[in-house]
Amino acid sequence: MKDSDPPLKHAPFGELGNLLRSKPLPRPAPSAQTRSGREIASDPENDEKVFIEAMKDVQPISDDKRAMENGGTRPPEANKNVPKKEGMVQLENLVKYGDGFIISDTPEYMEGTAHDMHPEFARRLHQGDFSIQAHIDLHGFGVTEASEVFEKFFKWAVTSGKRAVLIIHGRGLSSPGEPVLKNKVSEWLTRGHWRKWVIAYASAQSYDGGTGATYVLLRHRPVSKQARKRLSKK
Repeated sequence: MKDSDPPLKHAPFGELGNLLRSKPLPRPAPSAQTRSGREIASDPENDEKVFIEAMKDVQPISDDKRAMENGGTRPPEANKNVPKKEGMVQLENLVKYGDGFIISDTPEYMEGTAHDMHPEFARRLHQGDFSIQAHIDLHGFGVTEASEVFEKFFKWAVTSGKRAVLIIHGRGLSSPGEPVLKNKVSEWLTRGHWRKWVIAYASAQSYDGGTGATYVLLRHRPVSKQARKRLSKK
């Protein structure tokens, strides 16, 4: 080999590279689907028309059908208002009937028993263990008129042998300060001359007026004055 000869190079793909550069491979012609897609995409109005045409016979799936397709269970989003509805029902029952809270735990609750009687009588009276045989509604009366009606009712109740009665007096929320008529009823039961007939009294259940009414449990016969004095000294 002569020094003037060029060095040997091993490049088996050299000619192939030159061929690629000199003769680029033809690109495949776009398919009909690709052409139509490009043509549609280039025309927004046509795109909207095609969409409307394709969707004209489509009906939306209702929540019930969608629930059936998902195995018969309504998706969580469909039930998101259930707790809210239940809460509204509970609130309505609370306002209308007093359901959902214990009246004896409220500040408006009142009860009492005679000196010779166990406090359990008041609790049982409030719980409704004694059947109410008569009732009177004093709600809306003035003190003087309410006192007269109360007297007539109690006289009739004890002479006719009633054992458990209901006095409706209202909660007195509209009265300035403390409830006037409600406190008067408590006073008549504990300090008036009818106290000798009273075994126990307690605020009513919600369906009978709640703290706006009072159950009263009466004796068969009154406690004598001597017995009251003896009991008061204990």
